[in-house]
Amino acid sequence: MATKLSPEEIQEIWVTYKKDQTNQRLRNRLIERYLPLVRFNAERVWAKLPEGVDMNDLMSAGVFGLMDAIDAFDMSRGVKFETYCVPRIRGAMLDELRSMDWVPRLVRSKASKLEAARKAVEAKHGRPPTDKEIAAKLELPMEEFDKMKSDASAINLVSLNKKWYETDSYKDVREVDVLEDGKGEDPTTGIQKRDIMKLVTKGLNRNERLIMILYYYEELTMKEIGTTLGLSESRVSQMHSSIVNRLKEQLRQRRPEFA
Repeated sequence: MATKLSPEEIQEIWVTYKKDQTNQRLRNRLIERYLPLVRFNAERVWAKLPEGVDMNDLMSAGVFGLMDAIDAFDMSRGVKFETYCVPRIRGAMLDELRSMDWVPRLVRSKASKLEAARKAVEAKHGRPPTDKEIAAKLELPMEEFDKMKSDASAINLVSLNKKWYETDSYKDVREVDVLEDGKGEDPTTGIQKRDIMKLVTKGLNRNERLIMILYYYEELTMKEIGTTLGLSESRVSQMHSSIVNRLKEQLRQRRPEFA
């Protein structure tokens, strides 16, 4: 077990290390001294995450954050190192989570709004709210609410290495071994969709192409598209109507090609 250092000894190590930051021995002693901060913050972050995230990954990222903090710490500022390093440790952990996270920002935003509305209604009534009550809180018709709820459900993460069940053999069966690809798409269908998209977006400018792709392929609302492109909802709707009318005319003229 490492000997516990007094505040004076820690201060002396800091002063000596800052005179020569190539001294790996002193750097390692500082890492050992503040490693409990990494574990403490990793546990706090990990407790709020869905199942499947390995705390060791957070610990590893946190150690790199701690090392960066040790190297960058300026003793002359009069700030306690514990105060200085915690944001860097947590930032390194969050960066690691972002690098692993496949959930689009828009999906995460929808999930946050949904959860905030659910908590507000639950606090008001003192019981779990119904979907209709949450939709009313969000001022959404049930059709839009159901779509928002469906989109937000994509935020859940599942570890495919999690054991499905144990066997007598040396190798356990994992989730990935039994997971059925229910959304597998026929390659021919994918090619046809791409061909149609090229045909539809040909001759459109950047904003017009994005409106068609985001509306018909990504299934965003006019309001969400407007936010993405920096346009008003009414302007997006107006542009969409104009594009559709132009495409109808183009397809009418090219009808003989598809006969």
